Amino acid sequence: MTRSTALHTDRYELTMLDAGLRDGTAHRRCVFEVFGRRLSGGRRFGVVAGTGRLLDAIRDFRFGDEELRFLRDNRIVDATTLDFLADYRFTGSITGYREGEIYFPGSPLLTIEGTFAEAVILETLALSVLNVDSAVATAAARMSVAAGDRPLAEMGSRRAGEESAVAAARAAYIAGFSATSNLEAGRRWGVPTMGTAAHAWTLLHDSEEDAFRSQIEALGTGTTLLIDTYDIAEGVRTAVRVAGTSLGGVRIDSGDLPIVAGEVRTLLDDLGARDTRITVTSDLDEFAIAALAASPVDSYGVGTSVVTGSGTPTAGLVFKLVARAATDGSWVPVAKASAQKASHGGRKAAFRTLDDGTATSELIVVSDGFEDLSTAAEHPDARPLQVPLMVAGEADAAALGPEGVVAARAHHARVRAELPVRALALSRSDPALPTEYVEA
Repeated sequence: MTRSTALHTDRYELTMLDAGLRDGTAHRRCVFEVFGRRLSGGRRFGVVAGTGRLLDAIRDFRFGDEELRFLRDNRIVDATTLDFLADYRFTGSITGYREGEIYFPGSPLLTIEGTFAEAVILETLALSVLNVDSAVATAAARMSVAAGDRPLAEMGSRRAGEESAVAAARAAYIAGFSATSNLEAGRRWGVPTMGTAAHAWTLLHDSEEDAFRSQIEALGTGTTLLIDTYDIAEGVRTAVRVAGTSLGGVRIDSGDLPIVAGEVRTLLDDLGARDTRITVTSDLDEFAIAALAASPVDSYGVGTSVVTGSGTPTAGLVFKLVARAATDGSWVPVAKASAQKASHGGRKAAFRTLDDGTATSELIVVSDGFEDLSTAAEHPDARPLQVPLMVAGEADAAALGPEGVVAARAHHARVRAELPVRALALSRSDPALPTEYVEA
């Protein structure tokens, strides 16, 4: 049975709805927007992730008997609002950046159009999905840049909540990781899974050799043996003695990795295991991966750092009302004007300007009306960034499920290739592209 997402909502969204139904403003047509005022953590670009998960969650945003009973018993809203929520279905439209797209400050990642009542109660759901997933994807993209052609595996499930772990594996895969240790991410989202044995396997046996022999018998010589439970050099010798020179790989999970990786490579080569791959783990982040670029490492496993956004666990996205219908039917741009939190009102269309295939700016066209802004006819050197994600309450099927993840991963690879070289540096900096606003 599908679990409702309706109470993944902050209380104030329902109290605003309650008051709006009383005074009639709840039925005004509105436009809300999800964007970030800045890139968190001094990152040079952000990566959109979580869109497919969010569309699924909006489809499951239903107030059933249990949800309504909770609201009634706790006197959160009145009887009229309970009746409204009992029949709630989002019937509006959502446009936005494709999942996997690169974004910058001010980028209108999602535009949600509907009545105030329909749209306002999606705020917490939208932000809780997009903020964490985009933070993970942004960190994962930086690690992918640092790793170059060497594959990355996500293995941070034990450092996240059980559902957060599944979402993090999905986001990391979209942004360039090759596999995950999380089986639910494999089942639910089609992310390739990997994994062999932990130190507990070696410690279970009477000797390291017994553990290696048992693993080889179960998984074959192509498996990867964990060689640092005891002495690393002896672990390498034992691994090759047991598996032969066709051993698939060894994993190093401790020590000064650049030095240890070099010593292990030399020893493997001396023993004739020249094709045996070396995987390193042990609290890696993008900086540690970059430091290993010159080392004889074949792949990386990343845990805590990727699932927590590598020190930036949220993308800092906000959900704001940017336009509303006036009583005469015209549209009124609205925006917060407070210090340090000012925003741009009005409906927007976004484009990525390009020079010979390299991105040069984020161009945002702002309208005080609702004329069609979806065409790039006036911007022939720019790529349109927004696509329909939900029309009349129906989600774009291509964005959902494992197929949506595959599409998002491919899109991310394409658009990351557009970035200028300066965007790929790991140091803290201003955004790699300027955000430019123009009037329609």
